[in-house]
Amino acid sequence: MTEALLARLGAVVGAPQLLADAAAMAPYLEDWRGRFTGRARAVVLPADTAQVAAVVQACAAERVPVVPQGGRTGLVLGSVPDASGSAIVLSLRRLNRIRQVDAANGSMTVEAGCILADAHAAAQQAGMLFPLSLVSEGSCTIGGNLSSNAGGTAVLRYGNMRELCLGLEVVTAQGQVWDGLRGLRKDNTGYALRELFIGAEGTLGVITAAVLKLHPQPKAARSALVALRTPQQALDLLALLQERCGATLTGYELMSAFCLDLVASQFPALPRPFAAPPPYTALIELSSEESDAHAAALLEGALGAALDAGVARDAVVAGSLGQSRGLWQLREHIPLAQAAAGKNIKHDISLPVSAIPDFIARTGAALAAAHPGCQVVCFGHLGDGNLHYNVAPPPGVAHAAFLAQEPGVNRIVYDGVAAFGGSISAEHGIGALKRGELVRYKSAVELDMMRAIKAALDPLGIMNPGKIL
Repeated sequence: MTEALLARLGAVVGAPQLLADAAAMAPYLEDWRGRFTGRARAVVLPADTAQVAAVVQACAAERVPVVPQGGRTGLVLGSVPDASGSAIVLSLRRLNRIRQVDAANGSMTVEAGCILADAHAAAQQAGMLFPLSLVSEGSCTIGGNLSSNAGGTAVLRYGNMRELCLGLEVVTAQGQVWDGLRGLRKDNTGYALRELFIGAEGTLGVITAAVLKLHPQPKAARSALVALRTPQQALDLLALLQERCGATLTGYELMSAFCLDLVASQFPALPRPFAAPPPYTALIELSSEESDAHAAALLEGALGAALDAGVARDAVVAGSLGQSRGLWQLREHIPLAQAAAGKNIKHDISLPVSAIPDFIARTGAALAAAHPGCQVVCFGHLGDGNLHYNVAPPPGVAHAAFLAQEPGVNRIVYDGVAAFGGSISAEHGIGALKRGELVRYKSAVELDMMRAIKAALDPLGIMNPGKIL
C-alpha cells in the first residue's frame, strides 16, 4: 500500500478518521474471543455511504484488500484482517443513523453501524417492535447482523435477519452504490440481489444501510421454565405448544442440566428455579397482541396439558417482568459461564428439529467413547433447530491439552451433523475459522456456484479475502 493511497483515504474521511498508529488500530484487529490478532495497514472510519464508496474505489484502484467491520462481536474471525498486514479495515461504526421509521409501512431504515439496541429503541419509540434478540445487542451492529444472517432467540416466530430485511444499500467491490432501499414485501423484478449480500460476511460488498421489517409491539409476554427428562420430551412439548399456542410461541430454548450447573457455579446470585436441575430444561416465551390475561391463559392451559400428558415433569411460571428476566438470565449467562470456567470447543450447528434427540444421543455417545469424561454444554434455540453444542474437557484435564484435540472433536460433531442433514454453522457464519470445514461439508457444485458469484461480484478478490472461500 502506497503512502499516496493513505493520503487519498485520509482526504476522503478526514485525517483523524484514518488510523495508522499501532496503538490506535489495536482494538480493531483483535478477535472478540481474544484468540487471534490480525494486522492492517490502516483503519478507516467513513461517516457516510459516499465516503465508503470513495474508500472502496481507492482500494480497488490499487488492489488493496478491504475488511468491513461492525461491532466486532463475530465468533468466526470474519471481521478481523489476516496476519499479512496488507489490508485496510473499514469500520462502519460512524454510519449509525436511524434514517427513517415508517410505522404505517411496518419498516425502518437504518445504517449499518447502528447498534442493535438503538434500533430496538427507535422501533419501540414508534410503538413497534424490531424482534431480533441477541445477547450482544448492546454492541453488535445491524450491518454485522445482516452479514452473518443473525438469528437469536425469536427466530421461531419472526425469522432471522434474512426474513427481517426488506431492502439494502450496498457499496460494491468496484465502489459503486446499489440503492436497494425499498420497503416492499413483493418485488419480483429479477434476481434477488439482496439475498446475495445477507450472510455473505462482507465478501461480496459492503452493506451500508437496510430497510428492516417491524412488527406490532406485543401487549404482553409470559415466560416459563419447564423441567424435562429427555430431548425427546422437549420435542413433544414444542409440538404441544405449537398446537395450542400458535404464533404466540415466540421463544423455545433448550438447556441441559450441565449448563445450569455451570451457570450456578459461576453466577451464584442468579435464580435457581429447581432445587436440582432436571436433565433438560425448556425456556418458553409467549407474546400476545391481545392482553396479559390472554397470554397467561394460553400458557397455563398448555403447561397444564403438558403435565397431565406426562410430557413435562414440573414448571416454573414467571409472575412478573422481573421474574421473567431472571429466567432468561439463566439462558443468557451460559456462554459467560463457559468463558469463566475455561476454554472449550464450540459448535454452532443446525439440524432438522425432528432429528435433534437422536443427534444428541448418538453424538454424545461418540464423544464419550473418543474422549472419556468430556463434558457437553448443549443448549440453544430448539424451536428453529439451532444448537450450541460445545465440548469442555474432562475434570482435571488441562484446557490447553484438550483444545489440542479440537480437530478430532470437530470431526465427530460435524460428521454427526452431516449424517442428519444439518449445517455446521447455523448463525455464526464461516469466516476464516470454519473455511476448511466448509470445503469438507459443502458439495462441489455448491462451492463452484459460490466461487462463481464471488468472481462475478468481486473479480479482484479484495472484499474480505480469506473469509468463507
